[in-house]
Amino acid sequence: MKKYIVGALAVLIIFLAWRYFENRNAERDRLEESTALIQQQIKNVGKLVVTEGSFSQVYTYKDTKNRFLDVLPARKRALIVVNTKATVAYDLSKLVTEVDVENKTVHIKYIPEEEISIYPDIKYYDITQDYLNQFTADDYNKIKTRINKSMREKVENSTLKSNAKNRLISELQKIYILTNTLGWTLTYNDEEFGTAREMQELKL
Repeated sequence: MKKYIVGALAVLIIFLAWRYFENRNAERDRLEESTALIQQQIKNVGKLVVTEGSFSQVYTYKDTKNRFLDVLPARKRALIVVNTKATVAYDLSKLVTEVDVENKTVHIKYIPEEEISIYPDIKYYDITQDYLNQFTADDYNKIKTRINKSMREKVENSTLKSNAKNRLISELQKIYILTNTLGWTLTYNDEEFGTAREMQELKL
């Protein structure tokens, strides 16, 4: 009788050990699969996110110089029409992440800053200039510099930046949704995202 009991216990121990290692291998396989899925998703969002906008502005350029002992004024003037294409972009190939497999956590270490690009189409109309005060290359360079500065301010004060950020958040939410589905945690600046709404309020 004793032999049967010892034999049964041995079989039970072998079975439990087999189940333990089987479950452990299955858990390791699931973890490796989850890690691969997350790394693939991070790779998928590593692209250029671009938001475009158009701006128009009309400028009047005037310049007066006094000649001959400040007696004779020499004037030049131009009407300038500017149509500008502007883009705000996030290059997510520069996104830095760290995958902590042991703690099932994805750390976003660095989010690239937005890149603002201005492409002005400048047209000059109604150009008038006196013989003693003509338009020069320096004048055109000054005008272009002022226009670029003005248009950049327009972009800064427009919804273009916020729209670009919304697109950025939309890409990052893809990582959050996957990690959350797989039971992982997503953090940025050591702060954990508990909900998708918290990502919407992300401060860059």
